[in-house]
Amino acid sequence: MREVSDVQLGHRLAQLRERSGMRQAELARKVTWSPAVLSRIEAGERTLSDDELTTLLKTIGTDEAADLAAVLDRTWRHLPRPTLDHPDQHLLWRAEQMATALEDAGNAPEAPAAFQTRLDEYVKEISRLAALLLRREHQIAFIGSIGIGKSTVICRATDLEIAGPHGRSVPVLETGGGGVTLCEVHLSRGPGHGIVVEPRPHDDIRSDVEDFVDQILQSRPAGADEDGTPAVPREIERAIRNMAGLAPKRVKGADGKPVRIDPAKELAAEFPERRDLVVEVLTRMGLHRRDRRDEWHSPTLSATTFEWMKSTFEQINNGRHPDFALPARIDLIVPDLLEVDDLDVRLIDTRGIDQPSARADLEALLEDPHAVSILCSGFNDAPSQSIQHLLRRARDINNTQIDSNASVLVLARPDEALAVKDEAGSRAETTEEGYELKDEQVRNAFTPYRLSGISTFFFNALEDEPEGLRTFLRERVTQTRDEFQRQLDDVLGRAEFMLENAEQEQVQAVQREAGRLLATWIKQHPTPAPLSGHVHDALLNEIERAHAASVNAAVRREGEWRSLSYTHQLGHGARKAAVVALQDSVTGFTDLCRTLSDPDSMPEASELLSQAQQLMSTAYDELLRKVQLTGLTLYRDQLREDPEFWNNSAGEWGQGPGYINRVLRRNREWFQQPQRRDLEDQLAAVLEREWRTVLERVEAIFGQA
Repeated sequence: MREVSDVQLGHRLAQLRERSGMRQAELARKVTWSPAVLSRIEAGERTLSDDELTTLLKTIGTDEAADLAAVLDRTWRHLPRPTLDHPDQHLLWRAEQMATALEDAGNAPEAPAAFQTRLDEYVKEISRLAALLLRREHQIAFIGSIGIGKSTVICRATDLEIAGPHGRSVPVLETGGGGVTLCEVHLSRGPGHGIVVEPRPHDDIRSDVEDFVDQILQSRPAGADEDGTPAVPREIERAIRNMAGLAPKRVKGADGKPVRIDPAKELAAEFPERRDLVVEVLTRMGLHRRDRRDEWHSPTLSATTFEWMKSTFEQINNGRHPDFALPARIDLIVPDLLEVDDLDVRLIDTRGIDQPSARADLEALLEDPHAVSILCSGFNDAPSQSIQHLLRRARDINNTQIDSNASVLVLARPDEALAVKDEAGSRAETTEEGYELKDEQVRNAFTPYRLSGISTFFFNALEDEPEGLRTFLRERVTQTRDEFQRQLDDVLGRAEFMLENAEQEQVQAVQREAGRLLATWIKQHPTPAPLSGHVHDALLNEIERAHAASVNAAVRREGEWRSLSYTHQLGHGARKAAVVALQDSVTGFTDLCRTLSDPDSMPEASELLSQAQQLMSTAYDELLRKVQLTGLTLYRDQLREDPEFWNNSAGEWGQGPGYINRVLRRNREWFQQPQRRDLEDQLAAVLEREWRTVLERVEAIFGQA
């Protein structure tokens, strides 16, 4: 009995037929079936007998078709069965077979306990790496400062453009000088052309409106606080005004000169009380009527698909569409996007970085093994300070994902490359030479982050053809898949070596000696170094770097704002402290393993030492994630349960110059209280416990008899 559904099998047969270049009617004729029968089979509406399947596959006649019969006969016990069209089908089957062999070896009655532990750890590692390969959904996230041109370059790479004036193409995504896009925008493939909106929760919208009202009620010009920062991001203010019918107008005055009329100011004069004005603005926004979540292009519309998409996106993004509320995320769905080797790839236009601080959404992307982070900078400032800040923080918490998943996109403008000078002061003679000189500067700037070999691509959206950019993006996704494959293949090779040499006395003797040396090292490093600094140092540093408006927005929302999250920064601080306490020990263990596995030392123990090294790395990464989550959780509850702290901090807004310093002082006082010191002691205890668990897990694979 087949373990795959008729729908999955039919879909795969249709794929194989199409890849062979054969039409459905042609295949039906060759197997002497009616086209209707074959259509039902490919739709999964009719079950195929084994003989019928054999006939179809032979008639299609490709290598892939011949391979399908063997794929269908496989039984999966340890790993989830991949889809029939999975590009890594055979490597995953090797992993399944090895997991079975490891389990069988562990079930042998004479297998020593340490050997069984090694087998179990191999199975865990195989399952972990196979899970990375099984998932075929990848993301390409464009990260960079506001106004740098991310939206434009995404549309160039995906052909999401319409004809514009002066013979130039215009992006479907709304572009401008920065502060244009309300939220994160995703581009993905689907059955048609559509826009799907995830709305912001009503409580979040109310908080946005309260910020807007506070700005309107302030006596300072242009809604600026004491540090000169607008109290509300301009894209949010624009959307609120449009939704509430409060967009400013310009009319001619008595002297014929234009005069700006602000309906929001006039409304504030009518409703001078803050609460009343908030209610009035919310009422005018009509959120109860804005309950639509998606819209799709219809062939009956006069506008082309991309013209409709551009217009609809701009209406939603600016709060001008009567059926949509403020979005938390917008998805643009198109039938064709960036094709990458049977993978499902979506592109993400992240919100531009408007201040040199670390955002939770961006750092989550940098840690996602299935997300390629395209770090965008302008030509002259590449790599920008905001990008360097993100990478510095990634290294602080031992985020090794940036080694394989981060790349640089330098967005050049005409003639910028020709202005670059070499070491002798001579200008570049060609654009290519300018790019080469700048590339060297970029790589030198990344040296402190151990990323001098990072992939870099230069693109001029006004002059360059996009095919080179598309190739660059495809290669970045392929690189992540290659790394998954390499790691899994390496583990399978080591596991196979272990099984083949498990009974050789010479190998066992050398491995016992290596295990003894590693066990001695473990006994010499039983505890982490004491925590240095404080968990909240990272948070205070980010508050000091942030715009006053972002700090105020976070304070008014009990520490959770899209540009500044207290809990995220505290989790980051906890993980950074753990790295400082343990990194030297982990590095020392890795160096010892490499030294012992040298061909002149203990080559017979290289497989054991490689497993020990990999196990330490994996367990250490799991420890860091747990410590990060612990730090976030420990502080979150106390922050939520102290409204007085938030009220006092919120009261500092509007009290004159020095707002950031006053908030910092209140934060320092709060974290220095005894109950918060106790939280750091609890975190240190968790770190010590988890490190002991890591050492016990590693030590358990030694001592094979």
